[in-house]
Amino acid sequence: MRRLFVGLTAVSVLAAATACGSSDDSGGSDGSGSSGGTTEVEVGLIPIVDVAPLYLGQKKGFFEKQGLKLSFSSAQGGAAIVPGVVSGQFEFGFSNMTSLLIAQSNDVPVKAVANGIASTGEVGKDFEALTVKGDSPIRSPKELAGKKVAINTLKNINETAVRASVREAGGDPDEVELVELAFDQMPAALDAGRIDAAMVVEPALATIKSQGGREIASPMIDVAPDLTVAMYFTSAKYAQEQPEVVKKFQAATAESLAYADAHPDEVREIVTTYTKIPADVLAKVTLPKWPAEPNRAGIEELARLGEADGLFKRAPDLDELLP
Repeated sequence: MRRLFVGLTAVSVLAAATACGSSDDSGGSDGSGSSGGTTEVEVGLIPIVDVAPLYLGQKKGFFEKQGLKLSFSSAQGGAAIVPGVVSGQFEFGFSNMTSLLIAQSNDVPVKAVANGIASTGEVGKDFEALTVKGDSPIRSPKELAGKKVAINTLKNINETAVRASVREAGGDPDEVELVELAFDQMPAALDAGRIDAAMVVEPALATIKSQGGREIASPMIDVAPDLTVAMYFTSAKYAQEQPEVVKKFQAATAESLAYADAHPDEVREIVTTYTKIPADVLAKVTLPKWPAEPNRAGIEELARLGEADGLFKRAPDLDELLP
């Protein structure tokens, strides 16, 4: 995000990624409570770089300006966040797109409301990568046939992405042995030769590079240029019952995303307040992009590939899921 997001075991693209911190804030309300004209809402998050804009937006007063006060509840991944939002434990949550697509295809009443993160769109300069040891003879995803490749969660976004890279390189993804491993365990496993390749996200990517590892593909980009990787969401019930709160959350989140995209140094600084990622590691981390709007075409391709890979009971309804 293990990562989120059975049907819902998948986590956010960086969820298990760090598993390295926890939110200092907890608690919340049912979304109808207010204090002095301020509505308190609880947001289920994974303590990773991806969600920095919300922490930054809270600090900068963007949510307060909209009459909202956020409480952050830390979770390992969407396995807790999706059910938490649907049950009303959280008013909003953060999830990778494939987990939301799986939920929607399983008739779980979720509604995406605001953009989360996107790929940088630059091959070799993304926040994720398919990596091998520096001395590995593997130079292309096509050469992964019969090889052991680590992903954080089977049957989710990173499996789709790896399979896309193998196809793009002219290989057969069915010949690749995919194994499930937490992101933070991948650098050591790769270095020790227990796996042949690893699909990692930051900060594990920076760690592998520091060990002399190298990239052989940018799988999220192979799915689609500027892929929307994750979004913030609520329950269909809450969206229907509290449309004004949802609009305020959307407005404040959009302002927060824009600010984060324009102030990377402040992003790195605030990440140290809610995770245990060392500042020296953060300095080397490639940040994702935080565009204001999701990339519909990219999400459609992600859904098409997920359907081809058998991730869904039925084709997800993007018109029903997306804002």
